[in-house]
Amino acid sequence: MKLWYQSTSRHDDNNPYRVALKKILARAVDPGSEIEIHSITETAGIAADYRVMEYLDTRQAIFNAAQAQKQGYDAFLVGNILECGLREAREMTDIPVLGLTETSLSFAGAMGANFALITINEKFTPRLVEIIHRYGFGQRLAGIHQLQTNPEDLKRAFAEPQLRRTILAQFTKAAQAASAGGAEVLIPCGGVLTTLLIEQGVHQIERIPVVNGIIELVKFAEMAVKVRALTGRFTSKRLSYAPPTGETLRRIREFYGPDIYPGAE
Repeated sequence: MKLWYQSTSRHDDNNPYRVALKKILARAVDPGSEIEIHSITETAGIAADYRVMEYLDTRQAIFNAAQAQKQGYDAFLVGNILECGLREAREMTDIPVLGLTETSLSFAGAMGANFALITINEKFTPRLVEIIHRYGFGQRLAGIHQLQTNPEDLKRAFAEPQLRRTILAQFTKAAQAASAGGAEVLIPCGGVLTTLLIEQGVHQIERIPVVNGIIELVKFAEMAVKVRALTGRFTSKRLSYAPPTGETLRRIREFYGPDIYPGAE
């Protein structure tokens, strides 16, 4: 089984965040499975909490999904809390396409009656609320608690112990506030934050499960691939994720080339 993990950050192989993420992914997959991290290379890969920056990153994520299918990957994983290109990639490809937030919400729903979000700054909050309501989990949201940090500080924390301790203390304080507000499950919002928590072994705080969404995303992807192998189906191609067909598809490929919508007829 081959899994493509799509990051929306730019980082080389020696970046401490990437090193930690790679180790976590390697431990998460089943024996015999392969998972590869692919970074953003065509855009800045920063500040995806701003809609224009997300838009610029999204195109590469979508076309990377098509490449993943053509190169024989069995699933495409969007490791970004805003899930850049998730819906478009599902329309583009036939392989399972799974996202960090949707997967985290699904697991949180199975772990407890409600959940709280722990975000890294206030700019992310309205975007995450939109996503939660789009997925139909709005009534189970027990609260939102914010850290006082940002994606770049989180990445620095992998190499700076004092900064790491500060962020972990902030997370613990936010978790305690969420618990006092009645939350039964915690969802840390962001791939970098989640990576840091997993690396530090933070899976539960005061009997409240912490959804380490990267681990859940990998295991869900493996399950999706196995289900598809057993049944021949996974993503619905009726309406929402249906690709173009016939003359429309021919005209699209005439303009954009044969790599678009691989597998469509």
